[in-house]
Amino acid sequence: MGGGVTAIEQTEARPRGTRLPRRARRNQLLGAAQEVFVAQGYHAAAMDDIAERAGVSKPVLYQHFPGKLDLYLALLEQHCDNLLRAVRTALASTTDNKQRVAATMDAYFAYVEDEGGAFRLVFESDLTNEPAVRERVDRVSLACAEAISEVIAEDTGLAKEEAMLLAVGLGGVSQVVARYWLSSGSTVPRGTAVQLLTSLAWRGIAGFPKNGAEH
Repeated sequence: MGGGVTAIEQTEARPRGTRLPRRARRNQLLGAAQEVFVAQGYHAAAMDDIAERAGVSKPVLYQHFPGKLDLYLALLEQHCDNLLRAVRTALASTTDNKQRVAATMDAYFAYVEDEGGAFRLVFESDLTNEPAVRERVDRVSLACAEAISEVIAEDTGLAKEEAMLLAVGLGGVSQVVARYWLSSGSTVPRGTAVQLLTSLAWRGIAGFPKNGAEH
């Protein structure tokens, strides 16, 4: 779960003692937790580290989150929601199906690039054997696929289960390639990478007639 250590080391611990409204404090704690979990992984991270990063005492941290797993699950839930929201927004952004494919692919690339490393909590967690973590990750993958499958079924007339298989494939390819693109340090610009992957996917999905007619 590396990749964010340098950023953590360069960020000074936040000053203690500042009183914040409960929601603002919770968001601050989640932000600090994200930095620590992304840099160190769940098992190596300590509540002491997170409290220090947030600039609060450990009792304050425990007032909001009873334990490390509770904190991790709250953070995971937040970023699973962010991914699902991005996919749904991409699907709703146009009625042109080729552009829909491109927008959806780009949503995954943007997610792995811009979420402050939070995608690692969703796709590369070192806590996947924990049932509550696995359930949340599986749930967001399924929800993203269901959102994609609804568009496929509506436009092609395919049965729900058939559309779902295609949607799982599109979503899976998107997140795997996006993660590889980031982790490999690829020099291919994001826009070009999305265009290449869109061309590959579109040549397949366009083979299914739109409501019985040609695309």
